[in-house]
Amino acid sequence: MNQRFTIDGSDTLETHLGKTCEKVLAGVKSLVPVAKLDGIALGGGYGRGEGGVLKTPAGDQPYNDLEFFVFIRGNPILAERKFRHSLHELGESLSPEAGLEVEFKVLTLDKLRRSPPSMFYYDLVAGHRWQLGDDALFAGCEHHRDAAKIPLHEATRLLFNRCSGLLYSLEKLKRKDFGEAESDFVGRNLAKAQLAFGDVLLAAHGQYHWSCRERHARLAKFEIKSELAWAAPLLAHHEAGVEFKLHPHRSAESRENLANRHAELSALGKQLWLWLESKRLEIKFNAPRDYAFSDANLCPETSALRNRLVNFRAFGAGGLSCSRYPRERLFHALALLLWGENDFEKVCSELRTEEIEFAGLVAAYARLWGRFN
Repeated sequence: MNQRFTIDGSDTLETHLGKTCEKVLAGVKSLVPVAKLDGIALGGGYGRGEGGVLKTPAGDQPYNDLEFFVFIRGNPILAERKFRHSLHELGESLSPEAGLEVEFKVLTLDKLRRSPPSMFYYDLVAGHRWQLGDDALFAGCEHHRDAAKIPLHEATRLLFNRCSGLLYSLEKLKRKDFGEAESDFVGRNLAKAQLAFGDVLLAAHGQYHWSCRERHARLAKFEIKSELAWAAPLLAHHEAGVEFKLHPHRSAESRENLANRHAELSALGKQLWLWLESKRLEIKFNAPRDYAFSDANLCPETSALRNRLVNFRAFGAGGLSCSRYPRERLFHALALLLWGENDFEKVCSELRTEEIEFAGLVAAYARLWGRFN
């Protein structure tokens, strides 16, 4: 892997990130007994050598989160339960001086080896920077290095999260008061959507890659067939998304400009969503309403028994009667809220809320999204 954290960040920024990693290593070692600690890997953009560089009058600053994966021996549930809180506190203590969020994820190598392919694990195994350990630890994880094995429902999940960002942005654009914080939030989420839309198209065709620059190169060579004529704008949007990821900035655009960009991306996202879900589920969806009111199982990769238990934990005894995964509720609600179908009765039913105003419905959506995104 590239031993730089960024493509073109200053030496000062690189040194700062390196020293932060040293503090992380020392902190984790102080919390996890050496007999329990297998390794520590930095994932995300900085772990792949493509971290964001925020240009400021004071010099280059970090922008993205630092995402560390701590590999602990033993039962994954017990390891998570035992070390999650202390590692979270360590991240909070290091974040202010680091100038960005320091986050930890507890994993076991055994669980990683046994887990089926996913975009999350592919990104980690294919692109990372070791703080403790080396690639020998990833023996038996070869299935996570093949992007062609990433299932279609992973592309849906990526698109779902970025379209959720568009929904939250729409709620902010509708607010009476719209200031710098709202502008920055909306601008950031528009850029994330621009990047993700092209990534989704690649992932759906088995051409995803851990490097955003390589993904853009592949998208530039992608043949847009007649049935995907609507996807032609994805390349230009993806270019803008890559540029923002590598060189982010804080948006100060007007509400009007952002609203126009949001409308364009939302329309493109609708086309992409209907195409992807029609492909994934082998059911033709012509409009968001068709999708929102479909009886199809939108999460067929999950088991009915586990879904009943998840629903029980989320909604109480009444949830035992539901064999569908709760994320399906969010899929239905997203299609109606983001793409203007305005069937609030259906949305209220899916989100189990009595809210009737748009802002309240989005807040209810966000609460459920926080549990099942």
